[in-house]
Amino acid sequence: MKILLADDHAMFRDSLKALLEREGFEVVAEASDGREAIRLTRRLNPDLAIVDLGMPVLNGIGAAREIRKRCLNTKTILLTMFEEEAYVLGALQAGVRGYVLKAQAAADLVRAIQEVSHGSIYLSPGISRAVVDAFLNKKTNFKEDPLTERERQVLQLIAEGKSTKEVAQILGVSFKTAESHRMRIMGKLDLHNTAGLVRYAVRRGLVQA
Repeated sequence: MKILLADDHAMFRDSLKALLEREGFEVVAEASDGREAIRLTRRLNPDLAIVDLGMPVLNGIGAAREIRKRCLNTKTILLTMFEEEAYVLGALQAGVRGYVLKAQAAADLVRAIQEVSHGSIYLSPGISRAVVDAFLNKKTNFKEDPLTERERQVLQLIAEGKSTKEVAQILGVSFKTAESHRMRIMGKLDLHNTAGLVRYAVRRGLVQA
């Protein structure tokens, strides 16, 4: 099985890579942010992408969503420190097949890979199964995010403290386009300042508090 690892902490990636290679898996690439993970996944078409939730530029949920759309043969497992409902449901909506808590990664990750590779959804012990069942049965009150994928990318960069000029440079668009995205985001969310945008981004798991 060919695996891509995406985490912005090189030492943590190294420990995961060593763990996986001991178990006979092949780590074909490593990425330090979500955009790089998408680019490498499209180029290498791995069987599995293991992505950290809290990556810069584009977080793990955003990366998973893009991987699902662009790389149909690649399944995704999310690594995270968070057990809250919003993060779990956001991951499931993005098409994540495994949700592994970092504190339990050494014990859980290999099992998660095995279950996901056989078509199952894997959740670390401690994640409420009731939350997942409610999502799968459409009985949750969790509201769909009204933003487009591009708007989520812009929002994450804003929440990371990037100026409109920096957002434009990172995404390769004009200042006017970046500003237009910002205004549409504020309009859709009925938020009127950067602090409100940051709070929303934290609640949705785009950035960590």
